[in-house]
Amino acid sequence: MTDSPNDGLVARPARVDATYESLLAPSTIPPAGSGEAGGRTVQLWSLLPRDLARILRPGVVDLAEEVLEEIQRVVPDYARPLEGEFGNTITSGVQQAILEFVDRLGDPSAARSDRSQVFHRLGQHEMHQGRSLDVLQTAYRVGARVAWRRMAEVAAAAGVPVSTLCLLAEAMFAYIDELSALSVEGQAAAQERAAGTLERRRRMLLDVVLDQSAPSAQALAAQAAAARWPVPEQVVAIALAPRSDDEWPTPLLGDEVLMDLEGNAPCLVLPSPEPGSRGRIERDLRGLRAAVGPRVPLSETARSLHWARHALELARSGALPDASLTWCEDHLADLWLLQDPLLARELMTRTLAPMRPLTEKQRERLSDTLLAWLESRGNVRMVARKLAVHPQTVRSRVQELDSLFGSDLDDPQQRFELLLALRAQRAMRGAEGSGSPLGVAR
Repeated sequence: MTDSPNDGLVARPARVDATYESLLAPSTIPPAGSGEAGGRTVQLWSLLPRDLARILRPGVVDLAEEVLEEIQRVVPDYARPLEGEFGNTITSGVQQAILEFVDRLGDPSAARSDRSQVFHRLGQHEMHQGRSLDVLQTAYRVGARVAWRRMAEVAAAAGVPVSTLCLLAEAMFAYIDELSALSVEGQAAAQERAAGTLERRRRMLLDVVLDQSAPSAQALAAQAAAARWPVPEQVVAIALAPRSDDEWPTPLLGDEVLMDLEGNAPCLVLPSPEPGSRGRIERDLRGLRAAVGPRVPLSETARSLHWARHALELARSGALPDASLTWCEDHLADLWLLQDPLLARELMTRTLAPMRPLTEKQRERLSDTLLAWLESRGNVRMVARKLAVHPQTVRSRVQELDSLFGSDLDDPQQRFELLLALRAQRAMRGAEGSGSPLGVAR
């Protein structure tokens, strides 16, 4: 097949490496003669004759209608009346796409207003409709097929040579790639804004939940709905140890968590964990040092966070076992006992006074024995196993304790206070051993 005489409209070098530049920005056509040896690289649009715009422009309106009809026939998601925002968005997108293409053919170097927003909006529209861009990109391909078929017919009838039609086809599909890229950008920007808005709403909701003068249940439910957070009956607060760097491992607790990782006292709030979910939470918080507060009604979230932070401080000081994740429910007695170290020390001083004349080593040895003896209800063999000593050694120490405390060891109230004092002493000994003496809890 030979080209028509009009093929002279396009100058063709021996080999052309045709590239294209965005149709939605002014052209920057390189000077003639630039490029690699053996060929030259030129902008694709500089190879297309300006007369193509004059030939194609009269059919733009009819072409837009034909493209719309075909898209609605082929793409099920668009097969509905072109009304309201949906109709305006799709109709405007098709018309602008065709007009921009033809205008660019007419003058690729002309500066023009930014028309990319319509294609950004198409990507945003798909995001708001809850769809991926696959549907829109299918519509772009359908539209390109219809547009190319109709433009090729019109151009061929006007005597446009085959070589120019080939370049026109390349320009058409390069243009569709450009529109798809713009819609991807629009969808990504919309997703980023939506995520930022949702994050702000959830941060505001967390502040409300932690405010002890929280609004009514109805107002709280409205804020939770805006933040897409199902309101649970019970929650736990998780206190996180502050970090000196900004590289927070992101907790993997999912959409159910409210979080503040920006403040000086970072924390999380999530629905009360189901039985058996400890392992999952520990995995999700891997890399973080944290304490999980007691489960409470949503209105008492601040109290759960208070105890979580207290537990975190006690674990840091050594009063509670050193662990990356501390569960308050495992240490309720110690948390209650150590909430006021001043009173705990007063109890220790008064209750353990009979051991005051002993040396520090003797006091420590007999204190450990008495605590184990009280916790095991006087079972000598259990005490021996716990302390890793011979049962006879336990009996000998119990005799010493009996001589020190006398009838107090048989009095239920005195035994209870002794148990509390010894538990407090053990916790405080751990704190002092770590060099972090306890202060009064607030």
